[in-house]
Amino acid sequence: MPQDNKLMLFSGSSHRELAQEIAQCLGITLGNVLIETFPDNEIGVQILENVRGRDVFVLQSIARHPNLYLMELLIMIDALKRASARSIVAVMPYFGYARQDRKDKGRVPITAKLVADLLEKAGATRVLTMDLHAEQIQGFF
Repeated sequence: MPQDNKLMLFSGSSHRELAQEIAQCLGITLGNVLIETFPDNEIGVQILENVRGRDVFVLQSIARHPNLYLMELLIMIDALKRASARSIVAVMPYFGYARQDRKDKGRVPITAKLVADLLEKAGATRVLTMDLHAEQIQGFF
């Protein structure tokens, strides 16, 4: 794939090696992003590429450290949206909170729906994931 195409791939910190391998297979370079942690453990993200009018994919699994990786993904998506990316696809090999997909008791959240809402609100135009816990999660988007 030539470098002048509209596709760009970025990676969060959860699986950077996998993103590098995917970029290599696609014949593109992984997009530059600065992800830093402030002293109070807040996450800072700066997109170091021009993404205006581009189709952008962000690879970030939220396995192992779901709260950290989910927040990092949301912040990256928001940064890409504000940088005028044409479309933003969240590539999530593992969709965290998928087991919390229904109310099985009183006064409990449907957290899988909350995650879907957060991804949409942040600016994701699509989500690519696999092996969802239940089919109804597709309907949350």
